[in-house]
Amino acid sequence: RGDAEMEGSGDASRAVADWRLAVWTLCSVLLPVLITAWCSFQRSRRQLLIRDIFRKSKHDWHYTDLFGQPSYCCVCAQHILRGAFCGCCGLRVSERCLKKADQRFLCKEIMMRGTSGAPSSMPHHWIRGNVPLCSCCVVCKQQCGTQPKLCDYRCVWCQYTVHDECMVDCLRTEDCTFGEFKDLIIPPYYLSTINQMRKEKRTSYEKVVPYCRKHWMPVIVLANTRSGNNMGETLLGEFKMLLNPVQVFDLSKIAPAKALQLCTLLPCNAVRVLVCGGDGTVGWVLDAIDEMKIKGQERYIPQVAILPLGTGNDLSNTLGWGAGYAGEVPVEQILRNVMEADGIKLDRWKVQVTNKGYYNLRKPKVFTMNNYFSIGPDALMALNFHAHREKTPSLFSSRIINKAVYFFYGTKDCLVQECKDLNKKVELELDGERIKLPNLEGIIVLNIGYWGGGCRLWEGMGDEPYPLARHDDGLLEVVGVHGSFHCAQIQVKLANPVRLGQAHTVRLILKSSKMPMQVDGEPWAQGPCTVTITHKTHALMLYHSGEQTDDDASSLSE
Repeated sequence: RGDAEMEGSGDASRAVADWRLAVWTLCSVLLPVLITAWCSFQRSRRQLLIRDIFRKSKHDWHYTDLFGQPSYCCVCAQHILRGAFCGCCGLRVSERCLKKADQRFLCKEIMMRGTSGAPSSMPHHWIRGNVPLCSCCVVCKQQCGTQPKLCDYRCVWCQYTVHDECMVDCLRTEDCTFGEFKDLIIPPYYLSTINQMRKEKRTSYEKVVPYCRKHWMPVIVLANTRSGNNMGETLLGEFKMLLNPVQVFDLSKIAPAKALQLCTLLPCNAVRVLVCGGDGTVGWVLDAIDEMKIKGQERYIPQVAILPLGTGNDLSNTLGWGAGYAGEVPVEQILRNVMEADGIKLDRWKVQVTNKGYYNLRKPKVFTMNNYFSIGPDALMALNFHAHREKTPSLFSSRIINKAVYFFYGTKDCLVQECKDLNKKVELELDGERIKLPNLEGIIVLNIGYWGGGCRLWEGMGDEPYPLARHDDGLLEVVGVHGSFHCAQIQVKLANPVRLGQAHTVRLILKSSKMPMQVDGEPWAQGPCTVTITHKTHALMLYHSGEQTDDDASSLSE
């Protein structure tokens, strides 16, 4: 009996041990799952609260997992690695202090509120801490931001910086000068005065400061965040820091025609527009400017500068703004270049494509050309590239990848030669005179000096005395190419194009078959038709002469 009791107690203890093991095993499995679920719930809840603050705030908040320089929270003054920053005023704050910062600190005001009369000045707007590296105090001329803590002040308008110990009451109340870029900034007090005058139905803006100032040339920034190397988002924030945020527009959210209506509140013939994007974005903006002419707003037409973010950027290259921007030039220098640039004219052309047959019931297709029109291998490459990008747009986020895809299709065409015997399929007329064509695969009609991502096509190798191509003489340059391999040879200056002539009007008749065509990089497949290119209008552009290639320098000297 005693043995039986001992055996029973042993079974009971083993059962208890088994239950304990099962419970501990269950806890060891469930506890991490519960902790993970709780953390995930808290993270999503925190993200919802942050998103709600971002949505309701007057600040332009952005969240980052890692700041690019040593940063300190503007509320608790603690060192932070990640958190939120305002793209307009530059505030930096930790996640837990975001709500306090949003309530405590004012952002840049695009327009002064609650003012009586017509103010002509405004005080500094000081923000403490996180001053730019290598900035100097305006009082003692010594470097600011050298201490590893939240220290020193920066004005969000003039960008002046001051040490904590140099900050005196007079600096807090004195009028802001708007600093180096005062001639480009639209002051908030100007917009508040104009708004009051519009309510009173007065349009005599000439006496409003700084409208009456001689050298005021306000700039409007239009950035396409989807262009080329996806730098548009970063540039938007940097321009908002230096200018009035009302001057900076994201073209993925607002159309150029609507953004350019700001010109009607500014001095006539003084506004400058900086287009951040590729040649297609520039064409989009120039079309919107043409609409202003139709509306009778011709005296408000701005001059256009370019910050090249696209793949080819031939128009930008022609006007001296470079073949591509990758962040190597500070935004401050870009604004200086815009201030110093000279005004020139750019020819714009009407391209009318009339299909054959259909008893002429179809309406002709009409395009506006700034750069070039082509039929043949380069249009085929553009068509293949465009079709590939439409299928997988996420792959085409880099300028290098885009050019590599162009190279692939160009190499493929060298082997296949889809556009051969073009001279048998088309007729070409220059100013009404029929041109006898040699054996060609492509014809290119040029308005500007550069083509194909940086090649001076009309000049070729430069070993023959041909007149230089101009973009403001009302003339088009027409050349032929023997194929994709010939295009590649021209680009590396190993061959010359087949120069067919210059003309004021170009007429091209496609007699049979379907051929690829393009206007300024917009390709399509076209059946039998008649293409007529005539002068349409002039665009007011800005030419930057600071950076020239060897070709540009030799052209100017000639």
